[in-house]
Amino acid sequence: MKALMIAFSMYSKIPMPAFLWEEKDRKWAMCFFPLIGAVAGALFYGAFRLLEYKGVGTALSAAVLTAIPLLVTGRIHMDGFLDTCDARASYGDKEKKLQILKDTHTGAFAVISGILYLLFYFSACTELTKPMAGAAAAGFILSRALSGFAVVTFPEARAHGMLADFMKDAHKKLVAVTMIAFGAGAACLMVGFGGRYGLLAVISAMAVFFYYRRVALLEFGGVTGDLAGYFLQLCELFMVLSMVIGGYFI
Repeated sequence: MKALMIAFSMYSKIPMPAFLWEEKDRKWAMCFFPLIGAVAGALFYGAFRLLEYKGVGTALSAAVLTAIPLLVTGRIHMDGFLDTCDARASYGDKEKKLQILKDTHTGAFAVISGILYLLFYFSACTELTKPMAGAAAAGFILSRALSGFAVVTFPEARAHGMLADFMKDAHKKLVAVTMIAFGAGAACLMVGFGGRYGLLAVISAMAVFFYYRRVALLEFGGVTGDLAGYFLQLCELFMVLSMVIGGYFI
């Protein structure tokens, strides 16, 4: 139970009881990471159905759906997305990019990337149907399962950092197996809810995962907490985009 609360304290804004974090509990914490996605997904789908039932306008509904995952996580993953966009836009070497990731200042490319991200996610949410919304909700679990799997299987770009310190002495094999189980379950839910649209979203998530692996290894020499956030946000964006755009062709 303490490991679960550590995961929620670290990667969400959901209130958790205060207690001393012990090493033995931290080792298991990442195993519960996808459950944060389950909470975000339940709120996302619940809000979609409620807003639809009440006849709330498309634009306001899309704004609420866009905000929900950001509010649940406290924008921690979006922060990583913005930092990574800044670093990649520098076109510097690995050391330069890693240095930018640690910089507390926000660059112009981060701001532009954040605006584009929210614009596309908001626009996609205006066109979600019930099957698509169900698949997108389960997608919050899949994105975290893939992110957690990458954390324990990709090399680390830095010996020290928030992610490296958090994952120190973690049961990596158990985490990897748990992430595979969560990921497989989430993929089944996505197809079950969304049918062919859910399948499109799963394929899109896997494509982003392999793209992320290439970026992490070639440009940064491994994974960091910011890169993990970059992947998670990109994965969730392309899952909804693939369903909406795919809806015009299938």
